[in-house]
Amino acid sequence: MYVVHSGELVVSKTGESGRSIRVTDLGPGDFFGEMTLIEMQNRSATVIAEGPTVLYELTARNLYTYYKTDIHAYVMVMQNINRELCRRLRRADDRIAELANASLDAMMQIHVHHAG
Repeated sequence: MYVVHSGELVVSKTGESGRSIRVTDLGPGDFFGEMTLIEMQNRSATVIAEGPTVLYELTARNLYTYYKTDIHAYVMVMQNINRELCRRLRRADDRIAELANASLDAMMQIHVHHAG
């Protein structure tokens, strides 16, 4: 996992069409790569720095060391990661609902246009 100390980064995913889709921007205080610490799977997105960037790294080994030597620090790190994941999930849910609503509206307009 990486925490952004300074700089600006872009998170993107490759869509089914093969096109790169910008998901979000990251700046100081943001972090990425946390999902790998939790589920031990390959990355789900690509992160590219837009200029000079300083990152702090938290490895699975570091996290395990916290677990063994300072359970309070471990719990604090995991709680903060989980809070951010919940915030991201809520934003994703809202965006999915917006897109579904826009799609439904577009379909209704097409239906009304063809019926009229």
